[in-house]
Amino acid sequence: MKKALLFLLAISLLSCNSEEETEAFPDALFEPILIAQDNLYGNGDEGILQQNLVITDQDSWMNLIAQMDSVNNESSNFSEIDINFSEYIIIAVFDHLRTNGGHVIELDIVTDPAYNVTVNIANTISEGGVNTVMTQPYHIVKVPAFVGEVTFSNN
Repeated sequence: MKKALLFLLAISLLSCNSEEETEAFPDALFEPILIAQDNLYGNGDEGILQQNLVITDQDSWMNLIAQMDSVNNESSNFSEIDINFSEYIIIAVFDHLRTNGGHVIELDIVTDPAYNVTVNIANTISEGGVNTVMTQPYHIVKVPAFVGEVTFSNN
């Protein structure tokens, strides 16, 4: 029985494709998971500047949530709050304060075989009427934890 198991293990190890081993992030495994994509409506009183964040620990995440919730209970609309930072990291992008609504931040996350991630940021405005309230668009996702660099690019 032990010999059969060792034989099966040896065959499975030898049959591994070396190309698969060099692929950093198979698309199916590196899908960003949306936490929230919305606008802050606190007239800038949250004190969040235009910025791109990579959050890798619980304390930083909880501090960001507290800051976002300082005017309105923004996190009540998040898909999740409890993040396992040994498995995931957070990527959060905040636009500057806008004088009207309808602005949206879109993220396109691209990976490469050198374990690097590029976050392409696109600012769009919805068609049709927009309100005249002060807004600050943001987009927050979680992605699998990795060892490489994160770079941000504005389109």
